Amino acid sequence: MSQYDVIVIGGGPGGYVAAIRAAQLGLKTAVVEAKHLGGICLNWGCIPTKALLRSAEIYHYMTHAKDYGLTAEKVGFDTAAIVKRSRGVSSQLNTGVGFLLKKNKVDVIWGMARLGKGGKVSVVAAENPPKGALGPGDYTAKHVIVATGARPRVLPGLEPDKKLVWTYFEAMVPETMPKSLLVVGSGAIGIEFASFYRTMGAEVTVVEVLPQILPVEDHEIAALARKRFEKQGFKILTEAKVTKLDKGADSVTATIETKDGKTQTMTVDRVISAVGVVGNIEGLGLEELGVKTERGCIVTDGLGKTSVPGVYAIGDVAGPPMLAHKAEHEGVICVEAIAGKHVHPMDKAKIPGCTYCHPQVPPSA
Repeated sequence: MSQYDVIVIGGGPGGYVAAIRAAQLGLKTAVVEAKHLGGICLNWGCIPTKALLRSAEIYHYMTHAKDYGLTAEKVGFDTAAIVKRSRGVSSQLNTGVGFLLKKNKVDVIWGMARLGKGGKVSVVAAENPPKGALGPGDYTAKHVIVATGARPRVLPGLEPDKKLVWTYFEAMVPETMPKSLLVVGSGAIGIEFASFYRTMGAEVTVVEVLPQILPVEDHEIAALARKRFEKQGFKILTEAKVTKLDKGADSVTATIETKDGKTQTMTVDRVISAVGVVGNIEGLGLEELGVKTERGCIVTDGLGKTSVPGVYAIGDVAGPPMLAHKAEHEGVICVEAIAGKHVHPMDKAKIPGCTYCHPQVPPSA
């Protein structure tokens, strides 16, 4: 049974940064990863969406070349090439994460982990392990950091089917560009995809259950953004909810209910469900150990400590705001505290963030 000072479960932004910092502080460290180094942010979130948005931005400039005194004729786009570029950007960075872990002498254990008593971590095989990664087995560590991230939240009646009803996974790799789109949820994920598809020519409708779009942002800024979005051709329905989806062969008819109880139907090519994310806390053995959880996330003390000594949690699984740089900083704080460094808890009110759209939306003060 291999022994470590620190085992990090999850190789996303929080996990790999925590592991590298732990190794830099002289702690024997390993990362357990099941799918892809870099996590959702690098592979299916922050990074590839920005690549898509950059392509859309260039396309917008090209179609408005005359505004800049320029001429661009027969402007068009290749959906497959846009997706290929986005995936290529992620792939390059994914490889870079592996290099950084190797450079810092962090072992990578490929598989699904489950915690046991006394710092035991049991790993079962995952698909397509990369060359050189350690395999399944039992490992132990004085300190185990859970950094398993989050996944799309699924609401009854809005279950994704990967064909007509998408999460951000499918929205990131469209085979063809839909002509019409319904986005359910107007947080950062929903608005970023709405911006991308609208710029590429789709008719976009955004439905938000709360009174304002971009619910976590300042009301005045959100109101200004809404005006700009509507000027770009967005159709926005607030204080409304999608109550039913009827799927056709290649379209979806949505029933939308507004706050006054009235309903309307709308037929679109595709639906994107962007109603938030939920922490990956299942199947880790947390309940058996007595690790306290609340609202789908692991409860921590501000330095990553959970209710069980020797078990820590960082990143999305430790609660909002669910941002990559927040996870990274939590990882550094956690391992420096483990190493006996003097650190202070992170002030979540001072974490910067933004929504990438046009106009870009800064965080609330």
